[in-house]
Order: sequence, then C-alpha cells, then structure tokens
Amino acid sequence: MTTYELSYPELGLDLHEVYVQMGYGDAAPDADVVAETKAVEAGIAGILRPRYTFFIAESTLDDTACTLNIGHTELNVGRIIARQLRGSEAFAFFVATAGAEFEDYQMRLKDDDDMVRTFIADSFGSVIAELTADVMERTLQDDISGRGWRHTNRFSPGYCGWHVSEQQKLFPLFGGGAPCGVRLTESSLMLPIKSVSGVVGLGPNVRKLDYSCGLCDFKDCYKRRRKEAVKG
Repeated sequence: MTTYELSYPELGLDLHEVYVQMGYGDAAPDADVVAETKAVEAGIAGILRPRYTFFIAESTLDDTACTLNIGHTELNVGRIIARQLRGSEAFAFFVATAGAEFEDYQMRLKDDDDMVRTFIADSFGSVIAELTADVMERTLQDDISGRGWRHTNRFSPGYCGWHVSEQQKLFPLFGGGAPCGVRLTESSLMLPIKSVSGVVGLGPNVRKLDYSCGLCDFKDCYKRRRKEAVKG
C-alpha cells in the first residue's frame, strides 16, 4: 500500500465543477463571484497537496445479505452497492483527501470571518476530494489492466445505503493510524473533512456505469449534482 501525493495542476480542475458544487448548475456566476473564485483558487494552488492510497484484497460479497467480508471484518454495504459490486473477483479499498494543507487554508478564511471565500473554498474542497479519488481510479486501472481487469464505480460509507458508521470498520483495514493523514472522529467524521473513502469492485466481468441516482434519495450527493449539471 502506497500513498500518492498530487499537485494542484495534476487534478485538472475545471472551475465549472466548483460552480456546480456552489449551486449554479449550468448558470454562469456573475463577475464578482468569478473574481472571488479565482482568488480562492490562487490561494489554494500553491499549497495544495491532495493524497490517496488504496490496496487490493480478495473479499467475499454476499449480495443476498448485502455484506462484503474481508478477513474477520464484515461490511454491511447495503442492497444498492452489493448489486453494483456483483461479479467482482477482488476489491480495492481506498482513502483520498484534499489534505491538511487545504483544511488549514479554509480555517484561516474562517478565522478571518471571510464567509464568501469560506463558502467558495468549501466547494473547492468537495471537488478536489472527488478529483483526487478520480486520479486514484485511473492509477488503480493502470495497476489492474495487466490482469485483464476493469473496475466498478467507487462507493463510500454514507452513500447509497451504506451507513457512515461503517467507517469504523473500514479504516482499520488500512493497518491502523491515519491513511493519507485522515483520521476518524467517534461519530465517523473524517478529518480532514474533505476526504473520501470506500471500495471499488475489480474483475474481468465488471464495468463502470452511470451512478444509479434514481435508486437513492440522498439529495445532496456530489455525484447527483455532477450528473444533473451534465444533463443541463
């Protein structure tokens, strides 16, 4: 298991994704918002150090019980995710984060009581965490291509019926400590907050599909916002 560190340019961040996260959808923000967004981007670009890690393990999926068993750990992933992981021969478990440097920057904005830039930075953080996980998926695919494998979508505790408390089972699988510097609170909140964890199914007979947002009622899901923005 290796931790990978990225720079801001390596994310390929498009400001449109930030505006979508801010709630603009396909609408264009006004000049003042654009200026503030670019100022936040300039503050982030030099300090950002997003990170990700993953490991691949053989696990047993019971799509009737909706559980994924790795060693002595049973993850109750729920019906939606169990269905999407069917056919996997192995699984990748991952953590990705915008990093402590980003969180420190956001806290400085809060301490300065700059609520506009704090809100914009919060939107940046959500996008950065997801883009870091996107890079993780590409690295993962490079690693498994030699086996003739593909991968499913990634799925995280707190989404698609997988309870967020399952983080407490997931994190020990990384060998203790804080993978990528990410730790859990007692309420299963990840710190830094702008972090993503979860599982990806692997094998020759799986594929990545559009997220089935019609099966899930979580209205604030980042994937739902992204999908609706693309649909216009």
